[in-house]
Amino acid sequence: MPLIGFARVSTEDQTSLPQSEALQTAGCVEIFEEHASGGNRARPVLARVLERVQSGDTLVVVRIDRLARSLSHLLEVIERLEAKGAFFRSLQDPIDTSSPQGKFTLHVLDAAVEFERALICERTKAGLASARAKGRVGGNPGLRTKDPAALRKVRLARQDGYMERLNETAQDWVPHVRRLRPYMAWEDVLRIINGPLPPDRHWTQSRMLRAVKAYVRDGFLPDEVLGRAGRRETDDRLPAIVAAIKGANPEITLQAICERLESMREHTRRGRTSWQPSSVKMLLERAEKLGMLE
Repeated sequence: MPLIGFARVSTEDQTSLPQSEALQTAGCVEIFEEHASGGNRARPVLARVLERVQSGDTLVVVRIDRLARSLSHLLEVIERLEAKGAFFRSLQDPIDTSSPQGKFTLHVLDAAVEFERALICERTKAGLASARAKGRVGGNPGLRTKDPAALRKVRLARQDGYMERLNETAQDWVPHVRRLRPYMAWEDVLRIINGPLPPDRHWTQSRMLRAVKAYVRDGFLPDEVLGRAGRRETDDRLPAIVAAIKGANPEITLQAICERLESMREHTRRGRTSWQPSSVKMLLERAEKLGMLE
């Protein structure tokens, strides 16, 4: 099984050389290095790695904190790998999802997260019941009286919570939106974004537009991405989609692009859903002539 290494350090002053050497010794045929905080889930190199990994590959790190700083993020990444038929291994931790022991450790970690959530829920319910028994009414007094300052505070808190949830998924959609809009219609952009994602994480157009508007408002995306998509010739649509997939992962193979197109239920020009590498190659050549490839 091909081993793909991932090394991360937090600042430009640090070096990832010791990690890279350990990954190379472990047999990694390809190593990705990133300078970014582990608390930030919207990391472009990690996004590229998760896009690059294919069925049968194993993503390898020296320690799990090089991949994620929270258990929930670690489990989310491993879930994405499993959805693609790939595995995860940490050299210094007892996690190797290709082995029964590693899978058992993962299940234990997952159970620990669920147990912690249950405890928090029980403590919250007990606290509310105790407060009611003492005659205290729960909630924000300012909200009950519709105080403008309290309402504004709650509105900002909800907005911050929404942005935090968006940041957790930004690596799935922000690079595509930044690269494809407004040159491609939202419908096709969504098909490309949703292609590698499990069904329960698919975006609808309304949710995507709300997220993009929020990122534009806060300056994370340029205003241009919300512009009206220009009309494109029918014959240029498939080359544009193939170019977008290739642009997101320059190392992707022709066969992998075929699999992406089939997962998007994109038909060939002859109306079939089965794609061949030769057809994809022709589309890439046309996309290059049209200036769609960088």
